[in-house]
Amino acid sequence: MAHQVPEDGTLLPLMEEFYTIQGEGYNTGKAAYFIRLGGCDVGCHWCDVKESWDAELHPLTAADTIVANAKVHPSKAVVVTGGEPLIYNLDYLTAKLHEEGIKTFIETSGAYPLSGDWDWICLSPKKFKAPMQNVADKAHELKVIIFNKSDFEFAEHNATRVSPDCKLYLQPEWSKNKEMAPLIVEYVMNNPQWEISLQTHKYLNIP
Repeated sequence: MAHQVPEDGTLLPLMEEFYTIQGEGYNTGKAAYFIRLGGCDVGCHWCDVKESWDAELHPLTAADTIVANAKVHPSKAVVVTGGEPLIYNLDYLTAKLHEEGIKTFIETSGAYPLSGDWDWICLSPKKFKAPMQNVADKAHELKVIIFNKSDFEFAEHNATRVSPDCKLYLQPEWSKNKEMAPLIVEYVMNNPQWEISLQTHKYLNIP
């Protein structure tokens, strides 16, 4: 990224931060403070936050300020997402969050080496840039977006890379929901090691 982000992660390109309800995956329905970092080179054509891709559009913000903003909310849980948050060193951010008694969650494609100390890692791999094995090894949750039929094979491949205890989720891509959801339902009924994840925040019009 062109931003001069310090290697120690004390400044991060912050796109947005907001208090909301987690809408997807294992932690659906739980209140959490979301921190969205700018910068991503994975390039999913169906990405619904393409404005996050260019880190230069988003101001470098002190990690201490991010933590201070997070700790005023009732839920002591922070979800770090992007963009691709693992472009940056997240050791400092997660250490400061833990000092405040805040649990740390991350949503990542796994395309970059793991940094930070995480209470929950959601790995959502993309075909365009394969996840690194050190991220897959520690993932608590594998969430694969189903855009077309070939994504089921992609999901099974990635399931071989995570631990046996990792939760497995298939989630229809929002614009293809009507087409893919019935296929996912059938697939999960035939392969019950998988579960269905839905973008419930979109159904409920939650930011």
